[in-house]
Amino acid sequence: MAVAVKLGIESLLKDPSLIKGRRVGIILNAASRDAKGRLSVDLIYEYGGAKVSAVFGPQQGFFGETQDNMVEWDSSTYPPYNIPLYSLYGKTRKPTIEMLEGIDVLIFDVQDVGCRVYTYIWTMALAMEAAREADKEFIVLDRPNPIGGECMEGPLLEPEFSSFVGLYPLPFRHGMTVGEIARYLNEEWRIGARLTVIPMEGWKRGLWFEETGLTWYPTSANMPTLDTVNIYPVTVALEGTNISEGRGTTRPFEIIGAPFIDEYALSKELKGMGLHWVSFIPWRFIPMFQKHGGRECGGIFLVINDKRRLRTFETAISIISSIRRLYPRQFAWKEPPYEYIFDKPPIDVIFGTDKIRRWLEEEVPAQEIVREAEKPLREFARIRKRYELYC
Repeated sequence: MAVAVKLGIESLLKDPSLIKGRRVGIILNAASRDAKGRLSVDLIYEYGGAKVSAVFGPQQGFFGETQDNMVEWDSSTYPPYNIPLYSLYGKTRKPTIEMLEGIDVLIFDVQDVGCRVYTYIWTMALAMEAAREADKEFIVLDRPNPIGGECMEGPLLEPEFSSFVGLYPLPFRHGMTVGEIARYLNEEWRIGARLTVIPMEGWKRGLWFEETGLTWYPTSANMPTLDTVNIYPVTVALEGTNISEGRGTTRPFEIIGAPFIDEYALSKELKGMGLHWVSFIPWRFIPMFQKHGGRECGGIFLVINDKRRLRTFETAISIISSIRRLYPRQFAWKEPPYEYIFDKPPIDVIFGTDKIRRWLEEEVPAQEIVREAEKPLREFARIRKRYELYC
């Protein structure tokens, strides 16, 4: 049964004293809406008592219109109010001093998906740095972690693998809201912004997005539904391989495969690995673009049977190790660059370490990889506790 979660934007508008009479800039995209589907910038413009001076958009474009990594978009004008719409995935990833000149407060209100490699939290981190450097206040309007706040999985990013898919150490599946991440980064990594987090009301760590009573609006072109969001931490790792992660299809990240894969053989292999929280359905598909565009691929359609038992990292490692074992000559790691990192294999950039790739190449069993990779999470959980806003 869904509960009524009130978002940070709604809490701010109940008491807009933080922004009333001030010049604000807002980082958001077309998914930044309240429970009634109203865009945050419109709500602040109409009810916040503030002057909206500029809007900023993250990777994928304001409407989530771009399709892939390293596809930039240009700044323009936001037509409803004839104010600047600044791209934070174009000539710069970080708001410039010039962009911030006409504002007093920078607001972040963007829906995350709960996985470290989704770049919106890193846009937030860079914006916090920019706000500190320009001596501007920074407000985060909190939103749910759509895949819950109880479970952490996967490797903790190692600093030498810092990139725009992981600027600071976080687990691959972090179990934090954007507001909690902002608090963690600001204090633990000493960003030092004048930070205020406006929390949600009614959200609990055990809630998944479909239990919040809120509507999911696509956060990017390849994040159209909650089915996609829930499986994303499993299959996004395939971006570091020559296996299609389903881009160019109507079910991105839910179907994976390649022309050399026998869908029945792969399904059988994975079904024998005891991953009962997911069904591996034999599938064939033709991506319209991206990897293997226009070629028929064999693979699997992943369907989650039990999201509360779902082990995303173990499932990802099991898929990669199974494909490597079945197709040792055809499988390959993707070559650089990945998110403008030219000197490291994309799979290392994605996982935030080279250990996972090396263990897979050494044919270390999946469960042993998981056990070793997740050892640092016990200490991280202790640190994370200091920044949690919800029980």
